Amino acid sequence: MDDSTDALAVSLFGEILTVDQMARNRLSKVLPKGMEISHFSVLNHLARTKAERTPAQLAQLFHVTRGAMTNTIAKLEWAGYVHVRPDWDDARRKWISISPAGRQARDVAYQAISPTLRGLVDDMGADAVRQALPILRALRARMEEEGEA
Repeated sequence: MDDSTDALAVSLFGEILTVDQMARNRLSKVLPKGMEISHFSVLNHLARTKAERTPAQLAQLFHVTRGAMTNTIAKLEWAGYVHVRPDWDDARRKWISISPAGRQARDVAYQAISPTLRGLVDDMGADAVRQALPILRALRARMEEEGEA
């Protein structure tokens, strides 16, 4: 890698990290009181997939430790947003599903963040966002591949 490629890579990841931090700050401000981005992310996934997941599956999906996911699930269960049930075939495993209250909380949060996200897409232009998505998805896929090695 030459110096210009190094500078390009540093600039790319600097922008990604800055955008990530700014997006998290902006979304945290508009989410309903007590809801964290991690909570919304798990609820949104469970609502979209309409399927149960194990804590290990969720941890892998969100690229966090099992301990971090266990903490998130415990908070969601305490709030009544998820159901946690034992695996009848393997007592060591649990299954997580979204509750009706969790679906409602996800919907309220979705409505709260949608204007912010829509405004950013409108400002950038839908075509520019469509052009950026394949690059970001390819970068994510490459990093996921490298993370598994």
